[in-house]
Amino acid sequence: MPADHHPAPDFIDLIAGMGAVTLARRLIGARLDLRGCGGIIIETEAYTAEDPASHSHRGPTPRNASMFGPAGHAYVYRSYGIHLCLNVVARPAEAVLIRALAPDRGLALMRTRRNDRTLCNGPGRLSQALNLRITDDGAPFDGRDMGIGLPQAMAPLVIGPRIGISRAQDLPWRFGLAGATGLSRGFPR
Repeated sequence: MPADHHPAPDFIDLIAGMGAVTLARRLIGARLDLRGCGGIIIETEAYTAEDPASHSHRGPTPRNASMFGPAGHAYVYRSYGIHLCLNVVARPAEAVLIRALAPDRGLALMRTRRNDRTLCNGPGRLSQALNLRITDDGAPFDGRDMGIGLPQAMAPLVIGPRIGISRAQDLPWRFGLAGATGLSRGFPR
């Protein structure tokens, strides 16, 4: 892990008590590793308990139970019955969707999982390239199978409304790394 990132085992302690919007901003430029593959997080979206677009808005269910669990753990769900999506739990009932990654580790392996050049630009593609599993739901980002290393300084951001949702579309809770290529969709100017 680069020297400008905190080592993964400290990640859970570093984000304790952090809300999803703050965490979504902080994760831009962070290093994400999953079983030998990874890269730099370049796009996120925040979801809170009060947010009608959030899976936690109506309370805990068997599907969203991990969102109500400890900070620094994964919330993994299947979107439209097809793609898995990777989220990082912030405070209980709050999570951050990882939308895009600039891959730089395990590229050959990722290419065997995704047969096109768009390896990690979208939550479904990212999860497929990283070989995310539904059994990763609830797992900690502790550096064993999954780890996140936060950068020492905040990365330059672009901010805009979330995409792919039908409620609370106006909230500016989608964050991207300024100047990055490989975002799931461009940001409004």
